[in-house]
Amino acid sequence: MMTSVLCEALGLRYPIFQGGMAWVSEAGLAAAVSNAGGLGVISAMNLDGDYLRTQIRKCRTLTDRPFGVNIMLMSPHVREVARVCVEERPAVVTTGAGLPNAYMKDWIAAGIRVIPVVPSTAMARLVERAGAFAVIAEGGESGGHVGDLSTMTLVPQVADAVKIPVLAAGGIADGRGVAAAMMLGASGVQCGTVFLCATECAVHETYKQKVIAAGDIDTVVTGKRLGHAVRSLKTPFTRRYLEKEYDPDISGDELEALGVGALRKAAMEGDVDNGCFLAGQAAAMVHAVRPAAEIIQQMFAEAETLLRGAPQWVK
Repeated sequence: MMTSVLCEALGLRYPIFQGGMAWVSEAGLAAAVSNAGGLGVISAMNLDGDYLRTQIRKCRTLTDRPFGVNIMLMSPHVREVARVCVEERPAVVTTGAGLPNAYMKDWIAAGIRVIPVVPSTAMARLVERAGAFAVIAEGGESGGHVGDLSTMTLVPQVADAVKIPVLAAGGIADGRGVAAAMMLGASGVQCGTVFLCATECAVHETYKQKVIAAGDIDTVVTGKRLGHAVRSLKTPFTRRYLEKEYDPDISGDELEALGVGALRKAAMEGDVDNGCFLAGQAAAMVHAVRPAAEIIQQMFAEAETLLRGAPQWVK
């Protein structure tokens, strides 16, 4: 059975985190992943502290296992949800879309393990100095907000740059990805896209079917002009967005307004024409809707088989 420092420190059976995906990662999915032996994560999204508190308390009725909260630091409610985490004390806080140093002291004092998502070695070093327990090195293959470096190059560089544990994220949806991440220096993985198709995921069925139907080149990155690139499935919405993104007559404010509510339309309504279906390049490796426990168990069984067979390559 595979294990790592993350399992020992966080009480996990498998060193896997479920990504904090807005309009997707709610209490039901997080509890299912935690019950399966990984770390389920609730997304605070752009909503207020009352929403997050309700989700945390609901998750506690569904699991007695550790779970986490993901905070997007660009949220207008970031200070409020940061305070809710201090009060509710989830086992872990993961962060994205910014530097969390302003909040880390309070989280750490509350006994919370802080594990930021980082797109570079420089950011990894900064959060390590601020007291991060671990970092999630997320490559540009992932869905949602993405950086420039690929998982293959980012993970080993981050592993060399810091002394704390590193999780690999971006492009991982099966045991091959898990095994590769470990060989690159990671102590675990974070996966998002594969959990979009978990039975317990409450996202619209159309969203799940679009992920299952995706091929290897069916994602696109938009938003580079605005400084926050996002990877999603190709849809009529992304085609319209790309046309306007490089139209000099369209202002940045107009471009920002075009994306407002698009993820909610995809996740909650399954709106193919107007929704933004965030997903990573690993979507092409997701072929069915399955329980979270089955997803995790199969991934780690495959990874263990591969790692046990590694001596065949050394003569």
